[in-house]
Amino acid sequence: MIDEIKTAADDVYPEVVSLRRALHRHPELSGEEQETARRVTAWLDAYDLHVRTGVYGTGVVATLDGGRPGPTVLLRADMDALPIREETGLAFASEQDGVMHACGHDLHTSSLLGTIAILAEHREAVHGQVRACFQPHEERIPGGAPFMIDEGVLDASEGVPAPSAAFGQHVKPDLPPGTLGVRPGGFMASTDEVYVTVDGEGGHAADPHAAIDPVYVASEIVTGLQSLVSRRCPPGVPSVLTLGRFVADGATNVIPDTARLEGTFRAMDEDWRFRAHDLFRRLVHRTAEAHGATATVEVREGYPALRNDESTTALVQKAAREYVGPDRTVAADRWFAGEDFAYILQECPGTFYQLGVGSEHGLHTAQFTPDEEALRTGVGFMAYLTWRYGREHAAGG
Repeated sequence: MIDEIKTAADDVYPEVVSLRRALHRHPELSGEEQETARRVTAWLDAYDLHVRTGVYGTGVVATLDGGRPGPTVLLRADMDALPIREETGLAFASEQDGVMHACGHDLHTSSLLGTIAILAEHREAVHGQVRACFQPHEERIPGGAPFMIDEGVLDASEGVPAPSAAFGQHVKPDLPPGTLGVRPGGFMASTDEVYVTVDGEGGHAADPHAAIDPVYVASEIVTGLQSLVSRRCPPGVPSVLTLGRFVADGATNVIPDTARLEGTFRAMDEDWRFRAHDLFRRLVHRTAEAHGATATVEVREGYPALRNDESTTALVQKAAREYVGPDRTVAADRWFAGEDFAYILQECPGTFYQLGVGSEHGLHTAQFTPDEEALRTGVGFMAYLTWRYGREHAAGG
């Protein structure tokens, strides 16, 4: 089937590029993906699918029935954009001021639609069912995935068995176009946000002894918190704590009453993640208390760590080598970005892999400019992987 799928990928590629550019020109923020969902539905209407709209607001789920018996496979793409003002200069640059597809979700969505077109063309060779999930709200906590799960995206429905595997891809700027990055086990980090408010007693900058300086106390907290990773985190457990915002609204001659810290905590291990939350709170409170100040702490839980299933990932690696060759199949590094596909992988075995797009500029930047040639591989490989998994897991296969 490789040759047939590659030919189909070449055939659908121009339409996928055109769709990607339309999505890029009209980006929508998390929870606002109405026009994107309309475009997705319009594409899907050209095929004989069971289409469900309005899932968690703007989500779309389409099911393709294969011509042969086999399992159900879930394929997922996210649809939302970011609050970034585009600076690419592209002819199809965003027409929505301050909103941009800077994380590649326009590529994810158009790629999955191309994959569905290929699988529909070769429907009689497909084993089982394919459930395509076009998900909103990935870029902002709490994410769209857990709500789509609540609304049945992983359940058996109308005679269609529950998915036995789930696959998703994410574009990667620093991989050459069409290269596939795959990693079994722990792959992406949990993404929690941390907020600290230190309350002291303000005063004249010339009389610090008469005040309780929250700036100094917050600085001690910043320094002390680094020991969570360097001294409390078990060896071999990757973890990152970064405090990216420090606000103290005093003046050159004014000690303020309050200082605020904001940051992110990321971990590859769920047990350590929640133990670190407790340690974080204790360290902040005790440091503040030691200096006569008080502190409030909020740890806002984000997405869990993403773990790829070993068995399905072995199949993805094998299929990638077959489809793009060993030279373009690479071992992906651990990635400290967050991804709400992790919720799906907590409930269903599966794999999240990378698609190289060869951009000089990184994700979440105003200059992110992926090479659209990668879409040729994106649509074809996911179709081949789906067919390959179905054949291998068909009854009696």
